[in-house]
Amino acid sequence: MFPSHGFGSFCAATPTSGDSSTVGEQARVNPALTQDEQTFVDELIAGLTAIPAWYAHMGPANAAGPAPVDLSMPRPVDPAELAERLAAGEWVIDLRSRTAFAHRHLPGALNFELAIATFVTYVGWLVPWGAPITLIGETAEQVADARRELVRIGIDRLAGAAIGSPEALAAGREPVSYPVSDFAGLAAAMAADPDLVVLDARRTDERAGGGVRGSRHIPIHDLPGRIDEVPDGDVWVYCGSGYRASIAASLLARTGRRPVLVDGGYDDPGTGAAAVGLHDASAR
Repeated sequence: MFPSHGFGSFCAATPTSGDSSTVGEQARVNPALTQDEQTFVDELIAGLTAIPAWYAHMGPANAAGPAPVDLSMPRPVDPAELAERLAAGEWVIDLRSRTAFAHRHLPGALNFELAIATFVTYVGWLVPWGAPITLIGETAEQVADARRELVRIGIDRLAGAAIGSPEALAAGREPVSYPVSDFAGLAAAMAADPDLVVLDARRTDERAGGGVRGSRHIPIHDLPGRIDEVPDGDVWVYCGSGYRASIAASLLARTGRRPVLVDGGYDDPGTGAAAVGLHDASAR
């Protein structure tokens, strides 16, 4: 018998050692078999944090059973059509690295860097279920990889894809950019401007351990619905690693704000928030 996933959690319910077991061993040690139902349920859900939005669709999809999987390339979208989708505020997702996106991207595009697991988690969490998605990739292989990952969570009807550099896809619109810095740069900027707007895009459980002093906290999965809470103008945005901050920065840029991406690990020794004197344990 192999250890299995717990229901309702990100990955697994109870830590397990080894890669196999026996019914007899599990009868002695598995909480699902040794605890009463209410205790088991209470302990299982006690450590859960915010649940990705696409989890709500997993049950019905699994119950319906798998449909034939289409991994063919999405319909090509030319620069003129891409410009129309961007102008309409559709979910046009640029798959490039966060630093490449910050350096040059199409106005209105959103950055979900193609990284296994993280990519599908946040696309599935932020994009409204069923909303048209257009991918922008540097290569056909990058688009194909993204499509394969999205199919795994039931996003299998893409509106199309465009392949090429921002300049090649611009259709007369000038690509734009925003700065990238680190926590040391943020510390210097805060010292120069005590009223600097700083946004923390981490989850609430992460924020419970503290944050950058004076920062505003809006978890990335809440930001589309709460973006009006962010003042206009310059906004420095950070998270635990830089990945979610890059999504937040692109959302802010799409609304006309001027983001600065803090690209770095919040807890990194030597370079994180605490190392440069920004961590405030009382920040909530």
